[in-house]
Order: sequence, then C-alpha cells, then structure tokens
Amino acid sequence: MNENVDSQDEVLAFLADPGTHGGANVKRIDTHAASVFLAGDRALKIKRAVRFPFLDFSTLAKRKQACDAELAVNAPYAPKIYLRVLPITQEASGRLAIAGDGPPVEWAVEMRRFDEARTLDHMAGEIDEALADALGRAVAAAHARAQPVEAAAWIAAVGSYVDEHVAAFATHPEVLTAAEIEAWASASRAAYARIVPLLDNRGRRGLIRRIHGDLHLGNIVLIEGKPVLFDAIEFSDIIATGDVLYDLAFLLMDLLERRLPRPANVVFNRYLTQTHKAEDLDGLATLPFFLSMRAAIRARVALARLERAPTVQHDAIAQSARAYFAFAQRAIAPPKPKFIAIGGLSGTGKTRLAYALAPDIGPMPGAAIVRSDIERKALFSVGETEKLPANAYGPAASKRVYSVLIDKTRCILAAGHSAIADAVFARQEEREAAAGAAKSAGVRLQGLFLTANLPTRLGRVGKRTSDASDAGQEVARVQESYDLGRIEWRQIDASGSVEETAARARAALD
Repeated sequence: MNENVDSQDEVLAFLADPGTHGGANVKRIDTHAASVFLAGDRALKIKRAVRFPFLDFSTLAKRKQACDAELAVNAPYAPKIYLRVLPITQEASGRLAIAGDGPPVEWAVEMRRFDEARTLDHMAGEIDEALADALGRAVAAAHARAQPVEAAAWIAAVGSYVDEHVAAFATHPEVLTAAEIEAWASASRAAYARIVPLLDNRGRRGLIRRIHGDLHLGNIVLIEGKPVLFDAIEFSDIIATGDVLYDLAFLLMDLLERRLPRPANVVFNRYLTQTHKAEDLDGLATLPFFLSMRAAIRARVALARLERAPTVQHDAIAQSARAYFAFAQRAIAPPKPKFIAIGGLSGTGKTRLAYALAPDIGPMPGAAIVRSDIERKALFSVGETEKLPANAYGPAASKRVYSVLIDKTRCILAAGHSAIADAVFARQEEREAAAGAAKSAGVRLQGLFLTANLPTRLGRVGKRTSDASDAGQEVARVQESYDLGRIEWRQIDASGSVEETAARARAALD
C-alpha cells in the first residue's frame, strides 16, 4: 500500500467499520489534523495525511513520530487514558488489521475511551467552586511536573503573534475594521515590550516550560470526579512551549469568555496558592497580554473557519470571532488595580466575602486573594488544613505572617493586579501596614471590617471542616476581649448570609 491520501482513506474506512471492532458501534470524530474512532471502551486516533504551516503529517514516518510524541507528551497528564501506539498493518491476504503481522501502513494512538459528555466544555454550567478549585490544583500539579526549556525562541515567537494576527484579521474587513485592529495591535505591541524583561527573568527562573499548550475546557475531562488534562500539543515544540501563566491564561480566558467569572477566579487563586511562588505574583503583569493573545488566537481560528464553512453559518462564525476579539480588546486594556483589605474577628466570614468580591474586581480574572491563614501554614511548612500548635499563633509568629501578607500584597499591586488581603487585622499597626502598602503602590486602600455577635461567630467556627483556619470556639471567645483600637475602615454588618454581607460590602466599596 502506498503512502498517499487514497491509502489513508482506506485505513479510515477500515477503522470506521464496526466489524473491525467486534461489531461495536463506531463514532468518528474528525479535526483538521486527526481522526478519532470510538468503539466500545477503546479509542484509536489517526494523524491525517496533511501539511500545514504549523505541522507536517504528510508521510507515514512523520505520522508515526507524531503518534509517539503524543503518547510521550500526554501519558504524564492522563496515564489512564493514553495506552500505547499501535500499527495498522496490511496482511499477506491484502486485508488490514490492527497490530497484525504485516507491515505497518498507518499508526494509531490507542486510548481508553471516556465519556465525551464529561469534557468540561460540555459541563461548563456545572463548574462549581469545588470543581474550579480542583481545576486549579490540577493545572498547578501539571506545571510542577513540566520541564523548563530554553526560553528565548518562545519569547520572540509570542511577540511575533501580534503581527500574524493582524495579517489574518485584515483579510476579513467585513468582520473587523482596520481601525480597531490597529488599536488592538498598538496596545498589544506596547504591552509585549513592557513584559519582555520580565519574561527573560522568568525564563532564567525556569518558568517557561514544555506546557500543555491547548489548555481549554474541551481538553479537560472529568474522570472519577477529578479533572484530567488530555490532548496536549505534540506537533510543534514552539506551540508546546510557554510561560506557565500563558498556559493557565488559556483556561482562564475560556472560562471568562463563557461568562463564568467566579470559577475563573477560583481557578486563578487556587493556582497561586498551590504554586506559592513570589515569581508568579510578579508574573501577574503578563496576564493582560497573555489573556489577550489567547482570545486573539480563538478569534483568528474562527475567521479561518469562514473560508470553508457553508454560507448559512457565516453570521454565527463572524459573531464568535468578534466576541473573542472584543475579549482581546478588554484584556489588553486592564483597569487600574485596587486593594481591598477585609478584617474582622474569627467567624465573621472574611474569606467567603473575599471570594464573593474577587471575581468582579478587575483586571481579569479578578483579584488575587492573600489569606493570613494560608500564609501561616506555609510559614510553618504544614498542609493547608493541618492544625498548628498554639505557639504558631504567638505575637512573634503573627508579626511574621502579617509581614508576608503585606509583602505579597505589594507584589500583586506592583504587577498591576488587584489584591484582597484577608486577615483579622485586629491591631492598629496591622491596619496601618496595609495602608502603607496601598500608598507605596499608588492606590487607595479600601478597608472593610466585618462585625457579628458572639453567638453568630461561635456557630460559624463550630461548623468549619477542612479549612485553613484553626480558629475554633475558644479562640472566638478570647477575641471578644481584644482591644481593636480606633477602626477607620468601613464596618460591615456580617451577621446575615454571605449574599447579604457581600451586598453591603459592594455598596460600601462603590
């Protein structure tokens, strides 16, 4: 059998035949570069005999190499899905077989089939806080395993994307005007120029790595209740390389574009908590550019579909392209950062309020939350929900915790991002330190101090499970005797529901 499209068509027909799979029904899924055949509990993925500027699968040897690369890249993400590479062989009789005795005429990646309805693009409306938290953990774990790479080529390439997008956008003046394209391009070039020194530094620190590269909701599946990443980029070293925050930005953009700001903010904050790197706080300065690039890529892909789609679909495709471009415009022009400090005795609901407010505070994907309970656990090198001894809450330890809290807040604000500091802030000097951080960043501190009576606070702390706070009912009682001094922050009645407290807080902030 010759290596040409006709021979591959014969292979594709063979794999689409239920008889090849013991009579099981076959579902075929085609993309621009691959065909996937789902039968029973197995999936077989074939690289299509195509050549594009960004990939070349035109020969059998190249397709075999691509299959091997896909297995190597994706097995660490999803070892229960990616199994092996199998040959499609031509037997002496002329018949085709899967892993027979004849010579290979095609290669396939064998995978364990999963429920396609459980990919998160199909479940977007079901992404609650718990699943978003698990997503943030999964991405952070994947990046912890990812290997650093030489960064210079990618830094240059990501800057060149602006001009590539401009050229592609300009071919569809009926969708995007020249003026809006140029305005976006000018802002994007300026943003890129600003972050190049930061990207160089992040490359030296090993934060530009071999990443997933295509981290959107359609490439994450829920298996046994846990999000599993799959279908990482294997066909291009440059596309599969990037800053870890550029990888994260694709997922954040996908969530935000689907109008899921709260899950996006939970993913974002869980990721920062898991990595717990000062470099990632400095790196927040890259997010406007990264989010904009990810949306621009989606806009460009949508425009490319116009060239081969039926006329009846053109309006919908053009609308999608415009929506992604509008997102790219918003991302590249972020609002000025804000600093909100939330204080209050244990049980007043500071953390719940922080997470309620954060998604709505720009820049995208909402404010970064710095929580004293998390910083205290990190300071003593224990797990987030592991209980600390009493001496970890002494004056010296608490002073160190507040110092870290304020330093991290300064880093976030200096990166042009908004911050919410979540701590008791019972002492005057702690509140003054927050004011000093705001002043040094050139922003106004908006301080909120939550209040609730003792029975309410006792009831709340008594119900806590799996939380970073160690404050129980005894601590809540002791805090009743605190001398809080003069509180200049806006005092918010937090005795009601989270929604009621959030409404009062928003009114105070407005």
